[in-house]
Amino acid sequence: MAAKKVKTIIKLTIPAGAATPAPPVGPALGQHGLPIMEFVKAFNDKTADQKGTVVPAVITVYEDRTFSFIVKKPPVAEMIKKALGKEKGSQKPGKEPAGKLSRSQAEEIAKAKMEDLNTTELEPAVKIVTGIARSMGVAVE
Repeated sequence: MAAKKVKTIIKLTIPAGAATPAPPVGPALGQHGLPIMEFVKAFNDKTADQKGTVVPAVITVYEDRTFSFIVKKPPVAEMIKKALGKEKGSQKPGKEPAGKLSRSQAEEIAKAKMEDLNTTELEPAVKIVTGIARSMGVAVE
């Protein structure tokens, strides 16, 4: 079987287990003529165990109007908010603290996100997490 020709790649960040045909999903897939409900059902089935988390999905669209997709780990900012039990980061990072993340929490997030980061070592991964935390107004001890 010859490989299918890729038409485009769509990247969306969608709440896990809660995709709907409404924007951003519907219009993004509709413009490429994809069966929207088929994707919504497949995505929700695949991410049902992560409900309540926002996850990035990378959808590969083929010229025969079929698709495949992979679900990545939640963004580091989402993981930090979850670790702190907060809805969002600081409104004024650097001036208003949004909370504190322990070194071990930062390491856990780095380990969980490792496959999506551009490093395979823990130390640089923790530095990435620390940098994102800082930009959210979260101190890492």
